[in-house]
Amino acid sequence: MLSNTISRRHMMLGASSLAALALAGSATTTPTVPIAPTAPVVPDIPADILAMYSAMPDERFPIPAADIHLVDPIYWRQEVDNITGEKAGVVVVDTPNRFLYWTMPNGRAMRYGVGIGRDGFAWEGRGHIAYGREWPTWTPPSEMIDRQPELEPYRHGMEPSLENPLGPRALYIHQGNRDTLYRLHGNMDARSIGQAVSSGCVRLLFHDVIDLYDRVTWGAPIVVLQ
Repeated sequence: MLSNTISRRHMMLGASSLAALALAGSATTTPTVPIAPTAPVVPDIPADILAMYSAMPDERFPIPAADIHLVDPIYWRQEVDNITGEKAGVVVVDTPNRFLYWTMPNGRAMRYGVGIGRDGFAWEGRGHIAYGREWPTWTPPSEMIDRQPELEPYRHGMEPSLENPLGPRALYIHQGNRDTLYRLHGNMDARSIGQAVSSGCVRLLFHDVIDLYDRVTWGAPIVVLQ
């Protein structure tokens, strides 16, 4: 009786050992397949938007296509209803919502997405666009150089280029005969559109500031809302 019990016990132990070996063999012969990280979803961009922000090789400094996929579609340039209450021919900067409007006839407006810098919050009210410049020289104010001493080499101006903070176009805002030091200008960093950024006034994508520049007439009113 005892020998039968021992035999059954040996059989059970043997079966358990075989099962363990089988599992071990299975573990060593079936490799673990790593799961690839999910690629970020890039929204489909309509062909007309891609064309609107395509490369501009004929500019003084050829402009590459904008990284428009980095911009929320609400900030892509588009014609909309004029909700500003202003007549045609006025620039309206809606600072809180990061929009700039150029009002047009028949109750329409061209709307651009903008980025707002620290200096962009420093002025509000009504003025006029005294003039504009293509590929302007950038001269940082003394106060900015005091905050950022690394800008000292540009105290007397930074030559035009793709890296120039004003970009390919700048529009200069006056009240009466006084320069407000408030600017509308270009910016290559698509991620800044729709954002509050560290410095500067009101920045538009290169393609958008060129489009705005071609529409605005010098002396046109501008309204800045805070």
